[in-house]
Amino acid sequence: MIKKIFIATCLLFSLVSLAQQGTSSPYSYYGIGDIRYRGMLENRSMGGVAIEQDSIHINVENPSSYANLIRTTLTMGGTYGTKALKDDANSATAKRTTLDYMVIAIPIGKVGIGFGLMPYSSVGYKIQSISADGSQNNKRLEGTGGVNKVFFGSGYKLTKNFSIGADVQYNFGKIETDNLEYVTGVPVGTREVNVAYLSGLNFNLGAMYQAKISKKINLYSSLNYTFKGKLTSENTRTISTVDYDGTFDIDPEGFDELTTTRELELPSKVTLGFGFGQSRKWLIGTEIAVRDAGKLANNYNNVSGASFKKYNRYSVGGYYIPDYNSFTSYAKRIVYRAGLRYEKTGLVIQNQEIDDKSVTLGFGLPSVGSFSNFNIGLEYGIKGTTAAGLIQENYFNASVSFSLNDKWFVKRKFY
Repeated sequence: MIKKIFIATCLLFSLVSLAQQGTSSPYSYYGIGDIRYRGMLENRSMGGVAIEQDSIHINVENPSSYANLIRTTLTMGGTYGTKALKDDANSATAKRTTLDYMVIAIPIGKVGIGFGLMPYSSVGYKIQSISADGSQNNKRLEGTGGVNKVFFGSGYKLTKNFSIGADVQYNFGKIETDNLEYVTGVPVGTREVNVAYLSGLNFNLGAMYQAKISKKINLYSSLNYTFKGKLTSENTRTISTVDYDGTFDIDPEGFDELTTTRELELPSKVTLGFGFGQSRKWLIGTEIAVRDAGKLANNYNNVSGASFKKYNRYSVGGYYIPDYNSFTSYAKRIVYRAGLRYEKTGLVIQNQEIDDKSVTLGFGLPSVGSFSNFNIGLEYGIKGTTAAGLIQENYFNASVSFSLNDKWFVKRKFY
C-alpha cells in the first residue's frame, strides 16, 4: 500500500515542470494566459457536462463526487493539438503536445478523497510586427509559462442520493515574457524581459443529487461554487540594450532591473448542471457556468484596448452504452460520448468579445476483466474572430486518458 502511494505521488509531482507549456495562442498574452482547467477527458468529451455520481470515473469539477467511487482510481490524460491561426491577411499553424492532469481518488466508506495536479492556465505565443516601410519600430513578443494547481478534496455521502464535498487548491506558476523592439537594418535594439512568480489559495464547495423519477430513468443534478481567490505575483522587469543578429541571438549590453509585487484576483464561479438518464445505459445533460471578471491583468500586460468581463459557459452532452454487460460484443460495451460547448471567455479586445465554441466526441474503452478503462476524445473548435484586425483560431485536439481502478485498502486474511 505505502509503495503504491509513494509511486503515485512521485508521478504526480513529476508533472510540475511539464504542465505549463500548454498553448500556442496569441490570446494567452492577456491576464494569466489561456484557462485550461476543464475537468477530466470523460466530461470534456461531453462538452464539459459533469453531473453524474459516477462510481469508476473521477469528476474533479465537483468534489462531492469522490464519495461515490467504489475503487481507488488513478487517472492521467494528455492532448495532441493542432491550430490554424488567421487574420485578414495572414495565416499560420501551430502544434502542441501536453500533459493535462494526474489525479488520484480513494473511497473510504461514505467518504472519498481526491488529490492531483493539473494546469490552470498556460501562456505560449510568438508575435512579430514588422514595419514594411521602416516608418515604425519592429516588435517581437514571446511568452511562456502558466499557472498550475495542486488540490486536495473530500466528499461525503449524506444519503444514498445526496453527497457534499469541498476542496482546497494551491495555485502556483511562472510566466515569462520577452519583448524586443528594433529598427530594420540596425543591429541594436531594446529588450524588456518580465518574469512573474505567482502563488495563492482558493476553495471550492460542491453538492450532487440524483433520484429515480421512474423505474428506469434517473434525475441528475450538480451544483458547484468556487470562491474568489488571490494570486500574489512577484514581478521582475529587466530593460536592456541588446545586440542581435538575423537569427535573434541576443547579447545584452546593459540593463536596469525593477522588482514589484502585485495582487491578482481569481474570480468566483458558479456551475449548475442537470440531466436525465438510465444507469449504465445513457445520459443527456446540460451545464451552465458563470464566472466573475476577476482582476488578472499584470504590470506587463495591462494594456489599453483590452479588458475582462463575466465568463459564461453553456454545455450540452451525454453518453450511450449499447450493453455494458455484453459477453459477445466488445463494441457494445464501449461508452460513446458527444457534446457541444459555447464559452464567452470574458476577454474583450478592441470591443470584440473573444468567444470559444466546439463540438466534442469521445469513446470509453473498458478493460477486460476489471473496472479500468482507456478513453479517447476528439474536439474541433473555433476561438476568436478576424474582425478589428484580430486573430481567429481553428483548432483540433486529440486527447487520451486512462483510469486504473483497484482496491487498495483490503484487509488480508491468512489461513
